[in-house]
Amino acid sequence: MNTPDSGPATDGTIARVETVLRHAVELPTAALVLVEICVLLAGVVSRFVFHHPFVWSDELASILFLWLAMLGAAVAFRRAEHMRMTAIVASARPAMRAYLDLIATCAALAFLVMIAWPSYEYAYEESYITTPALQISNIWRAAALPVGIALMALFAFLRLARSGNGRTMVAAILSVALVIAIFWLLRGSLKPLGNLNLIIFFVGVAGFCVFAGVPIAFGFGLATYGYLALTTGTPLMVLVGRMDEGMSHLILLSVPLFVFLGLLIEMTGMARAMVAFLASLLGHVRGGLHYVLVGAMYLVSGISGSKAADMAAVAPVLFPEMKARGAKPGDLVALLSATGAQTETIPPSLVLITIGSVTGVSIAALFTGGLLPGVVLALTLSGLVWWRYRGEDLSHVRRANSGDSDGLER
Repeated sequence: MNTPDSGPATDGTIARVETVLRHAVELPTAALVLVEICVLLAGVVSRFVFHHPFVWSDELASILFLWLAMLGAAVAFRRAEHMRMTAIVASARPAMRAYLDLIATCAALAFLVMIAWPSYEYAYEESYITTPALQISNIWRAAALPVGIALMALFAFLRLARSGNGRTMVAAILSVALVIAIFWLLRGSLKPLGNLNLIIFFVGVAGFCVFAGVPIAFGFGLATYGYLALTTGTPLMVLVGRMDEGMSHLILLSVPLFVFLGLLIEMTGMARAMVAFLASLLGHVRGGLHYVLVGAMYLVSGISGSKAADMAAVAPVLFPEMKARGAKPGDLVALLSATGAQTETIPPSLVLITIGSVTGVSIAALFTGGLLPGVVLALTLSGLVWWRYRGEDLSHVRRANSGDSDGLER
C-alpha cells in the first residue's frame, strides 16, 4: 500500500498514464469510424452508381471493422461501459459493492490474461495467409485481437492500481485466483462428466459471473475458456478464431454506422424537431404527451437504431412538460423503459441485425417480421395511457397553432 507521501504522486502518475493511453486509443477509434464510413460510401457509389465495384472495399471494411471493434471494446472497458447486470451489486452495502466491482475487474483481467497467448498464436498463424483482394498478409487484420486484448488488460491493471482500498483489492484478486485454481485442480474430475459440464460452465459459471456484476461478455468468455481448457482437448486458438469470425460479418458494419447516425440526429436537433411536431398535434389531448412519447420512441428508433440515442433524444424534450402537467416520474421512466424495450423490433434494430448475423436468418425478413409486434405493443401501451390519463386536467393547456415554434409551449 502507498504511504501518505507517495500516494498522491503515484495516483498522479497513474492518471497521466491513463490519459495518454486514452488519447492513444480513442483518437484512432474515432478516425476508424470516419474511414469506415468513407470506404463503405465509396464501395456503394462505385457499385450502384458507376456499376464498377471496388473489389477491395468489402475486404478493407472488414479489416477496419475488426480493429474498430477491438479498440472500441478497450474504450468501453476503460469507461466501464461493457454491458453488465448490476441489480444485485447496486443493492449491496458500500463495502460489498466495492469488493464486487473489483471482482468484476479481476475476472475480466483473468480472462484477458488467459486469452492473450492464444490470440498471439492466432495472429501469428494468420500471418501466413494472404488476403484475396488487397494481397496483404492477414496479420494486419488478426493483429487487432491481441492488441485489443492487451489494451483492455492494461486498463484493468490501471483500474486496480487506482483502487482506494488495498485490502479489498487483494481480497478480490485472491478470490478470483482461488476459484480458477479450484477448477484447475478439478479438471481431472470434470472430463468424465460429459455433457454435464455444459450446465456447470454455461449455467453455473456464466450465471454466477453475470449476477456478480462481471461484464456479460467476459462472464461468457470465462465459461467458454474453462469448458474448452478443462474438459476438452480443443486448441484455445479456436476460441480466438470464433471471436474473429463473430466480428467478420459485413452486416455488423451497420451497427457503428447506426449509432453514428443516432448521435448525429441528437446533435443536430432533428429528434427534438420531430418530437415537437408530434407534441403540436397531440399535446392538447388527455395523455397526449404520453402518446407522443410512445410515438416518438418508435419513430426515432426506426431512424437511429440505437436505444441509448433514442432515450437521450426524446426524454429531455418531453419529461419537463409532462412533469409540469402532473405526471409522476416513476410513470415516465416506466413508459420510457417499456417503449425502449419494445422498439427493439422496429427496423433498423441493432438486436435484429446481430441475431441475423449470428443465425444466418435474412435481415430483411427479421425487419419485416418485427414491424407487426411493434405496432401491437404500441397500441397496447396507447390503450393503457388512455385508461390512466382519461381524467387529466388540461385547463391550463392550449392547442398549438401554426405560429408556435415549439409544440410544448403552454
